[in-house]
Amino acid sequence: MTEAGTTVATGNRAELDDTAAGQGRFGGRRTTKLAIVGAGAVGSTLAYAALMRGAAHTVAMLDVNRSKVEAEVLDLQHGIQFMPMARVVGSDDVAVCADADVVVVTAGAKQKPGQTRLDLAEGTIGLVRSILPGLVEVAPDAIYVMVTNPVDIVTYAALKVSGLPSNQLFGSGTVLDSSRLRFLVAQHCGVAVQNVHAYIAGEHGDSEIPLWSSATVGGAPLLDWSGLAGQPPLTAQVRADIAREVVQSAYRIIAGKGATNYAVGLAGTRIIEAVLGDEHRVLPVSSLIQGAYGIDDVCLSLPSLVDRRGCSERVEVPLDEEELAGLRASADSLRSIARRFGL
Repeated sequence: MTEAGTTVATGNRAELDDTAAGQGRFGGRRTTKLAIVGAGAVGSTLAYAALMRGAAHTVAMLDVNRSKVEAEVLDLQHGIQFMPMARVVGSDDVAVCADADVVVVTAGAKQKPGQTRLDLAEGTIGLVRSILPGLVEVAPDAIYVMVTNPVDIVTYAALKVSGLPSNQLFGSGTVLDSSRLRFLVAQHCGVAVQNVHAYIAGEHGDSEIPLWSSATVGGAPLLDWSGLAGQPPLTAQVRADIAREVVQSAYRIIAGKGATNYAVGLAGTRIIEAVLGDEHRVLPVSSLIQGAYGIDDVCLSLPSLVDRRGCSERVEVPLDEEELAGLRASADSLRSIARRFGL
């Protein structure tokens, strides 16, 4: 084990203790600290994205592989000149995460080609049980965001293990899936992706559902979209093809390059910004559902308000009968899997 909070650049314990308390080079004032657990493809890309966007003043990385986390930190430190000023530290000691404002957990079993997210559950749940108590001990007031698959089951397990309230710990859910949906709709309609508002709800996985009935393109209801000149309409078959591609795209990426990392790193950073900036942003994160849409005792994704309190409340968008049935079926599937693992 390294000395608690060793920095790659200096190894100065006093300097890191200062960082852990959120003080130091930023004028002695309280600054924002992001801790990322896991220095693999997702964790290191998320750190890079957060630094490039100036999401936090301090980014701390934790990984059991000391040489890996130190290498990632050193590489990031060498690029600080070219991004908003920040500090980057890393260690294999949980103390590096002390007093973090946000803790993002990316560590987990790696998804292999052909594996579903749910195939990863057992190993990742075991990891969560081993690391989460130590994290909560050093960062009891942090907002915890789970970004490891299967995220809904892992989030439910993490709530049980940690004892944290559901607003303080939630999962990245279908923020990335919704981004994939918006990209594909925008591509088909010939508009900017920023002009598409649509959500994926339910499981981050095979049973997820697109909420077509509340989606809009340029302010127009998506289901009424007749298409721009030269652009084909959004028929039921096109929508079904888009929904299928949203589900399958992660498998295609994993088959081609071994992991998804860029888009999930950006999606995770967007959640972090919503928390640290107290943005009151509506994002489809995975949180504990107790009563919404007749669903209880399961973690899944619904449009939710994300701010400095964490996942503070859900926004109950109207669902048609098919969407409501799909959401409840997704909840039933996730609940049965959670029970299979004794949760």
